[in-house]
Amino acid sequence: MAEAAELDLVEVAPQAKPPVCRIMNYGKFRFQQQKRDKDARKKQKNQVVKEIKMRPKIDLHDYEFKVKAIQTFLQAGHRVKVSIFFRGREMAFLDRGREVLKKVVAAVSEFGKVEMEPRMEGSYMRIMIAPAAETPVKKPEAAAEPKPRSEGSAAAPVKAQRVKKDVLPDADQI
Repeated sequence: MAEAAELDLVEVAPQAKPPVCRIMNYGKFRFQQQKRDKDARKKQKNQVVKEIKMRPKIDLHDYEFKVKAIQTFLQAGHRVKVSIFFRGREMAFLDRGREVLKKVVAAVSEFGKVEMEPRMEGSYMRIMIAPAAETPVKKPEAAAEPKPRSEGSAAAPVKAQRVKKDVLPDADQI
C-alpha cells in the first residue's frame, strides 16, 4: 500500500501493543521534526546565575554597592545567588548573616523574589533570588542625535547677537 502511493511505512510507537505505524513521506517528516527542534532550541532561554559575596560585618557603602549590582542583574533577567561568608568565630553568630540577607531581600523585593530560602553550605549562608517579572531592560535614548525639525515648526532658529562686555562709553556719549 505504501509502495503504491510512493510513501514510507514508519513505525511511530514501537513500545505500544500492537506497534503503531503510519504511512507518510519520511523525508518531509524528518525535516519538519528538525525544524521544530531547532525552533524549540531558539526559544529556550539560557538562565545565567550571578553570585554576590558578602560578609556579616559588611560596611554600609559596600552593602549599597552590592545591592545596586543585584538590582542590575535582576533587571537584566539573571538569577542571583547571594552568599554570606563566615570565618572563624563568626560561625557562632549566624543571625548576623540572616539579618544581612533579610535586608538584601527587602531592598530588591521589587526586582526579584526569593527562590531558595537561606541555608548553610559549609561556611557560606546562601540565598537564591530570581527576577520578579520578565521585563526587558529599557535602553536609554541617544541624546546625541539631533531631531530633525519640520518646516512649519513654531521654534524658528534664533540669530546669534554679539554682546559687548567691559567696553568704555564713547566720549560723545558722556
